[in-house]
Amino acid sequence: MTPKKEIRIGLIGAGLMGRTHSNGYKRIGDFFPELEYRPVLKAVCSRNKESVQKFADQWGYESIETDWRAIIARDDIDAVDICTPNNTHAEIAIAAAAAGKMILCEKPLARTLAEAQQMVDAVEKAGVQNTVWYNYRRVPAVTLAKQIIDSGKLGKIFHYRANFLQDWTISADVPQGGTGTWRMDVDAAGSGVTGDLLAHCIDTAMWLNGAITDVSAVTETFVKERMHQVTGKVQPVGIDDACIFHCHFGNGSLGLFEATRYARGHKALYTLEINGEHASIRWDLHDMNRLEYFDHADDSIVRGWRSILVTDGDQPYMKRWWIPGTIIGYEHTFVHQAADFFKSLETGEPCAPTFLDALQTQKVCEAVLESATSRSWKETGATDV
Repeated sequence: MTPKKEIRIGLIGAGLMGRTHSNGYKRIGDFFPELEYRPVLKAVCSRNKESVQKFADQWGYESIETDWRAIIARDDIDAVDICTPNNTHAEIAIAAAAAGKMILCEKPLARTLAEAQQMVDAVEKAGVQNTVWYNYRRVPAVTLAKQIIDSGKLGKIFHYRANFLQDWTISADVPQGGTGTWRMDVDAAGSGVTGDLLAHCIDTAMWLNGAITDVSAVTETFVKERMHQVTGKVQPVGIDDACIFHCHFGNGSLGLFEATRYARGHKALYTLEINGEHASIRWDLHDMNRLEYFDHADDSIVRGWRSILVTDGDQPYMKRWWIPGTIIGYEHTFVHQAADFFKSLETGEPCAPTFLDALQTQKVCEAVLESATSRSWKETGATDV
């Protein structure tokens, strides 16, 4: 057996996303055994030495650091995985690229379009492999939707609609800032639901349906002031709690998007639907292994929405897992993306979404926020991904 080529991982950030990525790395050798490359969990970095050591012990990292610069400076690190708050993405990625490291970065790419562009420039100058963890592309049912759309079965697309609903910030007692609630702090996050939730919807939409060309948006911040976890002071809230926008796609279809953290009863409701000339598709994260499909070509007496359980071996990714009829979960999307990244090292092809792909999503997010502020239509400048 030919020895595997090792890619030594330096993970920066030991929170939820650090766990999902680590699980992905640990499983690809079991379920994608043919890959030429294998990850080695070389080092993990977080500011608290005690907590990062616990993380390293649990997930099997060989060593720890408490300064991300140390990860980048190490000669025994080949790939840097950025799982930190949004305000650190640009600085870390630019330094990692300058050091010649491969980079895997959590979404959104950055807080602002300017930061994102700097990151793209850095990886393109360095010529390093890069990807952004927009993991919903790797849900088998969503990948199947992509295959169906690309086959032309839907015909001309008329409508794309998506929403992402949560309810975890309704209480005015939820603070902003700090380890657990940095997404509420505009300086750390850059935006609220636009960059956190709608970024997922936008990335998937442009992957499935092409570039979003212009937008008209409304945002709202329902709780205007919150206590800051770090300073203890009550201060204005700068992020958007809710956002609704409609748009045009380059293919002539219309889009409707909504995200909020104020939808009582919803923890993570992400749905999408696409209506075409001949057929329609819809998907729901709460039933993530199922794709619903309507084909107008069916005989009228049996025409209706059909439910496709995406578990068979000839459907995307599913030959890697269990027997037909048995489902997989959220964590498997990160296994799929990790495997796709390592496969890209064999082929030399980019592992989408790349930083350049994620820049297109950043363009749309920025246009959405600008539109909401100016109360006018804004062109995005985004291209197909």
